[in-house]
Amino acid sequence: MALTPSTMLPLGTAAPDFQLPDVSGKTVGLADFRGAPALVVMFICNHCPYVKHLRSALAQFGKANQARGVAVVGISSNDPVAYPDDSLENMAVEARDAGYSFSYLFDESQGVAKAYQAACTPDFYVFDRDQKLVYRGQYDDSRPGNGAVITGNDLQAAVEAVLAGRPVPTAQKPSIGCNIKWKPGNAPPYFG
Repeated sequence: MALTPSTMLPLGTAAPDFQLPDVSGKTVGLADFRGAPALVVMFICNHCPYVKHLRSALAQFGKANQARGVAVVGISSNDPVAYPDDSLENMAVEARDAGYSFSYLFDESQGVAKAYQAACTPDFYVFDRDQKLVYRGQYDDSRPGNGAVITGNDLQAAVEAVLAGRPVPTAQKPSIGCNIKWKPGNAPPYFG
């Protein structure tokens, strides 16, 4: 298992557009979240042990923050040919079993992951009301096997700051996890 950190997309970047299929069969796009006080984009997948470690916490994070008007979306960009656990069909099963209330989208072309410069699963981004990037990095300090309690403090603090109209501190720690499973010949230049 190769540990890969976030690329740390520059703060202030406008949220890259997307139109992707959801596990429910509908298409969901960035425009669907316009007007939300905050937007959280999470690059996740089904098989990564780093995502599995946070699975229940992500479901709770989604429900709690969506109830406050925050837009939350998960995106899987892994190659489902090499990693069949990450197919759209299996994503639908995972979303149901994990209790994800947020849209879980399939980035088959991997173009959205490239636009966000996503490198690992999980990789987290928070955008403000104007859909400008204010946070990118880790959920918290917890990792599989390190004994740290899963709190979501880093990601939640960014959301709280946006909702309160306060600046998000710029000292942000990269997320770390499994690399996105790029299709053969599709890995972007920022990767590796």
